[in-house]
Amino acid sequence: MTWTLPNILTVMRLIAAPGVAIMFLYFHRPWADWFALTLFVVAAVTDWFDGYLARAWHQESKFGAMLDPIADKAMVVIALVIITGYSGMNPWLILPVTVILFREVFVSGLREFLGARAGLLKVTKLAKWKTTAQMVAIATLFLGTGLEHLEGIARRGLSVDQYAELVTQGLADPIKSCGARGCSSYATILGLALIWVAAILTLFTGWDYFIKSLPYLKDEKA
Repeated sequence: MTWTLPNILTVMRLIAAPGVAIMFLYFHRPWADWFALTLFVVAAVTDWFDGYLARAWHQESKFGAMLDPIADKAMVVIALVIITGYSGMNPWLILPVTVILFREVFVSGLREFLGARAGLLKVTKLAKWKTTAQMVAIATLFLGTGLEHLEGIARRGLSVDQYAELVTQGLADPIKSCGARGCSSYATILGLALIWVAAILTLFTGWDYFIKSLPYLKDEKA
């Protein structure tokens, strides 16, 4: 394996995947949320750069082609597990996350079964849009969990509705910039909308890969 810059960026992105979870082990919230968000965004940006540089500099390699989708999947899966846990197992989040995780496992198993013929399941433009939608959604949801923790501290144990009522009565100051209910709800709603879009794209790409693999899944007639 040649240590080109594109390959180095891919390896760094793979290392960053568990690093997102580690942030919550060694830092208190909301610092853990901000560090995880920053690490995730930086790693997501390298996902575009490593492919672009590999093509521009003619440094495409089998190692990079193998590791790139693994790094993407590791980032998405680990981040979604963390966000789901810190979001209180929100059912509006659990369903699209389940769809995304199921598809990733299904397609990975399909590629493993096809072996040398797995190259037939080439990454499509729709699959690239799917990955982009997933990463934008995850970054937005990380922003929401961080803001929610900050707002929880500001409310000092009061619920969102109780705090909003105090603001209306002039007994409390609105949480900065987003009014009585704070910014986390806006970030979370946007993140949920984006993760549903990502889940729908994920379903389409998974179905497309399955259809393409069907000729190779049929038993040979005796």
